[in-house]
Parts: sequence; C-alpha cells; structure tokens
Amino acid sequence: MAKKAYPLRINEEILSAMQRWSDDELRSLNAQIEYVLRDALRKSGRSKPKVVEPIIDPQS
Repeated sequence: MAKKAYPLRINEEILSAMQRWSDDELRSLNAQIEYVLRDALRKSGRSKPKVVEPIIDPQS
C-alpha cells in the first residue's frame, strides 16, 4: 500500500492526547493516527475488509 504525505492541522489538546496514547501503545504518533482513522472507517462500514487468503499446505 502506497503512503501519501498529508499536512494535518490539529487542535493542540487532541495532538497531545494522541501522543500520550501512541506512547502507551508503543506506536509512533503517525501510526496511532492511522490506526484510529482505520478503526473508525471499519466501524462505520466505510472501508473494505482485508481479504485473508487461507494457507494451503502443499504436503497434504
């Protein structure tokens, strides 16, 4: 999946809360913001679910 840079203007209190949350989750701030956005999109039904391919053992 390609990543695209996007300048984000955000309220200072929200940014500070997101930074604390990302520190607690051992993620970068950018990764935490992506995680929260992805989760919100999934919960609202606005994103496509990931397709998981089954693993087939060629020995069986």
